[in-house]
Amino acid sequence: MRWILWCAAAVFGLVASYAVAGLIGGSIASNRAWRAPAEGVHIFVESNGVHTGIVVPKIAAGVDWRTIARAADLSDPRYAGYDHLSIGWGEKTFYLETPTWADVKLRTVAAAATGSTRTLMHVDHVPLPSARDDVREIVVTPQQYRRLSAYMTASFRANGAHYAGYGPYDAFYDANGRYSAIHTCNSWTGDALRYAGVRVGAWTPFPVTVMTWF
Repeated sequence: MRWILWCAAAVFGLVASYAVAGLIGGSIASNRAWRAPAEGVHIFVESNGVHTGIVVPKIAAGVDWRTIARAADLSDPRYAGYDHLSIGWGEKTFYLETPTWADVKLRTVAAAATGSTRTLMHVDHVPLPSARDDVREIVVTPQQYRRLSAYMTASFRANGAHYAGYGPYDAFYDANGRYSAIHTCNSWTGDALRYAGVRVGAWTPFPVTVMTWF
């Protein structure tokens, strides 16, 4: 019994330390001097409570996403008529089995946290979103947008496969990168924004560590 209690306390301490470290890392600003321009490309950051993603226009500032997110990849190509994409990165099993908090399973979280190279890009074809609690609008310069797009594009595995999504409007694609407790789907969102030059947390492992900046 004492051994069980010791193990439980150790696990609790590890989880608590991770949570505290993540919140601290998310509160430390990178790109402190960044200010949104008066005019530029309008993008959005969104969260479903588990995953965060970045919503971008299909065509803007010389970037055309239609060669990557193809209409033919959707089970219903008519949804490709929408003019924006919501793009996120994550671990394959975690993505496919945990679209919401209600679907989270301890074994899935534990397996992903220990590290996995089985990663996917998730792409939704969506209309222009409206800013709300789970969707935040950001304005970036054309140059910042091109940097952001370059980072996001590099996350797609060249010549990788694509898979059916949750519905007729989305699809998954093989991705580059290794998922872990340190580099989560939300860390990817923060990394992409940071690479573009946007002010965001130094380490953003949780949805709140991304969304609180906007």
